[in-house]
Amino acid sequence: MFKPLHNYVLLERIEEENKTAGGIIIPDNAREKPVRGRVIAAGEGAYDGDERIPMSVKTGDVVLFAKWASSANEVKLDGRDYVLIKETDILGIIE
Repeated sequence: MFKPLHNYVLLERIEEENKTAGGIIIPDNAREKPVRGRVIAAGEGAYDGDERIPMSVKTGDVVLFAKWASSANEVKLDGRDYVLIKETDILGIIE
């Protein structure tokens, strides 16, 4: 199991529909990478002086993250692809 440190979040991308509303199938090489993901693991939060700032997301949350997030790192763990990102690059939780 992987446990992110501080304010990092491990996400599994949620693939978008590969067909338009009109029924046109979009090939893999023309699709953009998804910007939705499921939180697999989250750190305990960053420090502000001596206090820890708690995380706003938790395991299982579905989130929308910045398309061009500067902190995003593609990682492969146990043969699966994930995104390791700072919490500040998460735009919101999808409920």
